[in-house]
Amino acid sequence: MKTKFSQLALIAAIGLATAGTSYAHEDYSEAGTYHWLSHVSESQGAPTANQLAPFGYAATKNADREVSLPGGSKYLYVTRLETVKINVGGKSVVWTFDTLGAAPFPLSKIVPGADGITVYVTENPASLG
Repeated sequence: MKTKFSQLALIAAIGLATAGTSYAHEDYSEAGTYHWLSHVSESQGAPTANQLAPFGYAATKNADREVSLPGGSKYLYVTRLETVKINVGGKSVVWTFDTLGAAPFPLSKIVPGADGITVYVTENPASLG
């Protein structure tokens, strides 16, 4: 009888310990709702300049492709999140088109002197689902 009681006590203790640890990472807000990603999604500081740049940012990695735009060029077609080395008017820049949406914009916003060239951004197929 003593052995069965010890076994039952051990099983109960393990069950309680397991149930107690399953709630250890919950985060309840003041409103009483559960935020299962709150510890992951909250930022520890202000957004970076790259995160706020509406047309993307100068890249530090190698380009996915290189484009040379001769005089008289009117268009540049890129894919969102693509990194492109752009040669235009004797200037060169490696740019990641991490844009806010896919609206066209003037290339002169990222390459001074590249007037008259419009950048058309298509959505990245990987983000379309």
